[in-house]
Amino acid sequence: MPDGTTQPKRGRKFDQVLAGARQVFLSDGFEGASVDDIAKAAGVSKATLYSYFPDKRFLFLQVAKTECARQADHAIETIDMDAPAADVLQAIADEIVAFITSEFGTRIFRICVGESERFPELAREFYESGPQLVRERMMSYLEKAIARGELQIDDVALAAEQFQELCKADLFPRMMFNIADDFTVDEKRRVTKGAVRMFMARYGS
Repeated sequence: MPDGTTQPKRGRKFDQVLAGARQVFLSDGFEGASVDDIAKAAGVSKATLYSYFPDKRFLFLQVAKTECARQADHAIETIDMDAPAADVLQAIADEIVAFITSEFGTRIFRICVGESERFPELAREFYESGPQLVRERMMSYLEKAIARGELQIDDVALAAEQFQELCKADLFPRMMFNIADDFTVDEKRRVTKGAVRMFMARYGS
């Protein structure tokens, strides 16, 4: 069985398989998703699917990694990292909240939590490709802001983690317990603005 670091082979139907898998995983969950349904949604044969992904776990992880990387790359491309720290942090907070409250983000988190006891490696590897990736990108920005004299931080890793948690306040617990999954712009903005204000109050120069 491949591990979480194995790179799948690429081919002309690679993206097609991922798109079909994404659709089925979101509708049926990890355990409920069948290889037959994924192949049908992707419009490929099971043999073609297996030629790219030897098992379902590996396919799920690739779907999650691809989406998380896409979100992270989008943030880097659209956010002016040379803007004042408060403006950059606001933009980052908006991106984080947009992802965790999206249909994909909500369902992927729930799938990982639901399957974590039976498949602990699934949750671990998703963490490494999702939340940990965000933390690493956040740390990279914070170090630049520190060098410019905009922030004063002793423990950059902890500060990055704190900012992520501030962005999840109120919204994430309600989503995980299935209390709510549709938030207004004002609700999300309340959380992101509060996260930036608190972070700058602690670490701003």
